[in-house]
Amino acid sequence: MSVDYASLKQVSEIDKSDFTKEKLNSTQPFIVRGLITDWPLVKAETIEAQQAYLLQKYNQKLVHALIAPEQEQGRYFYNSEITDFNFSRENTSLESIIERIRLNPDNNAYYVGSTAVEHILPGFRSENDVELLKSVSLVSLWLGNASRIAAHYDIPDNLACVAAGKRRFTLFPPEQLDNLYIGPLDFTPAGQSASLVDFQHPDFQSFPKFKQALAAAQVAELAAGDALFIPSMWWHHVEALSKFNILVNYWWRPVDIFMAAPTDALYHAMLSIRDLPENQRKIWQEMFDHYIFNPKPQEHIPPASRGVLNPIDDVTARKLRAMLLNKLNR
Repeated sequence: MSVDYASLKQVSEIDKSDFTKEKLNSTQPFIVRGLITDWPLVKAETIEAQQAYLLQKYNQKLVHALIAPEQEQGRYFYNSEITDFNFSRENTSLESIIERIRLNPDNNAYYVGSTAVEHILPGFRSENDVELLKSVSLVSLWLGNASRIAAHYDIPDNLACVAAGKRRFTLFPPEQLDNLYIGPLDFTPAGQSASLVDFQHPDFQSFPKFKQALAAAQVAELAAGDALFIPSMWWHHVEALSKFNILVNYWWRPVDIFMAAPTDALYHAMLSIRDLPENQRKIWQEMFDHYIFNPKPQEHIPPASRGVLNPIDDVTARKLRAMLLNKLNR
């Protein structure tokens, strides 16, 4: 028995006229119905027309495709032992994937994910773009037939725009981490750690706290033209529900580009802190609180001598990277 989506809280909706820069600072997800209905890709009336429009823009560069056999029912995941994955990978052309989706005698699932729009579809954004996010450089294409992507998080804020087909997103706030039964950090299906719970067949005996996660969940069902804002670090399970689906998403972070990914610090802390004796871990917890999570004023040090205690800029970021590389390469 699958997750009872009808019982979950619905993601709130806003009108297109209320979609402003201020809304992009939200810490809660929201739906913007009809945000991209004016895109030529969305206006295409048939699957064939949508596919033809994409291929007109396509520059023949290879795409990275995932292929899952029929028995996996569109779920891209691990094998049962979590020693490998249940899909194969292939570098191929967009035409080939679209043709295989069209014919598909073996009922395979095909998925082209996280492919930079500018890399394979030059000129696409001149006709299909979100005005408020024209300055965002990281815009990606997700294309395939029916699929299920395990709940995972992204570090950037995300605007997911459904250009073709229908999608269902199930979202969980960041504090549900412990209730989602997250898999390995360094061995993942698509780059981010992911929940091991199968939403189509949730095993509450093996994953009992998942019921608590569902109590905090929100669900969004989107049609072509709709968009969903997903705040940074919110877990989201994604289902493409049609026989042909296209999603275009925008990723951005409200920090300068010289800032490193927080996961780098997580891995470094595993290397240097996690396996210390408990009393030492508590000391370092206080140290992190003092310098990182609730940084204290350092007014007792002259500004010119504060070094990396000053606000981070490009020069300080380079200095910190050099310090880390020097220590890690010892």
